[in-house]
Amino acid sequence: MPELPNNESNDQRIVTDGYFEREVRLSRKATATFLRELADQVEDGNELTVSSDDWEIPFTFGEPIEVEVEFIGERKRELEIELEFEWDEDDHLSIQ
Repeated sequence: MPELPNNESNDQRIVTDGYFEREVRLSRKATATFLRELADQVEDGNELTVSSDDWEIPFTFGEPIEVEVEFIGERKRELEIELEFEWDEDDHLSIQ
């Protein structure tokens, strides 16, 4: 499972609703590891989990997956690559 470093020292919580956002800075090697682990999950099926020591987000996604590439080539050059996974509308939870 792709895991990110901690920014906080809370007990681990599972995020399944509401709003949650984390931004971290990683080394080139840690970034490559994160992306490989994420790619493995995407290739294996439609469920992925992203986590750190203090939070976990399990997510069932549908297709297509949106990939956005943004380049800014002015004074401060920047390349942003964003992946957007949308909830699988066909994944219905049932309580029995």
